[in-house]
Amino acid sequence: VLGFTRAASRELGAMGIRINAIAPGVIDTPMTADVDEAMLAPMVMMTPLRRQGTAEEIAATALFLASSESSFITGQWISPNGGLITI
Repeated sequence: VLGFTRAASRELGAMGIRINAIAPGVIDTPMTADVDEAMLAPMVMMTPLRRQGTAEEIAATALFLASSESSFITGQWISPNGGLITI
């Protein structure tokens, strides 16, 4: 996905089209509600913020990327993950 994002941003950038990707960490959704707590808890504990993200936090990231506030951002991978990727 990252390679596609970067390639598409190069190809479409001249037309003013921005392409970015969102790669969320552990997010509290109906899908994760079905995950066994014994599997989910270690992932949450590895996250520096010690919690799951929310769908609203991912939506806010998407809204930012779609807004004019990110008009100079393209070809990027943003990972709202509570710091998990820093480990």
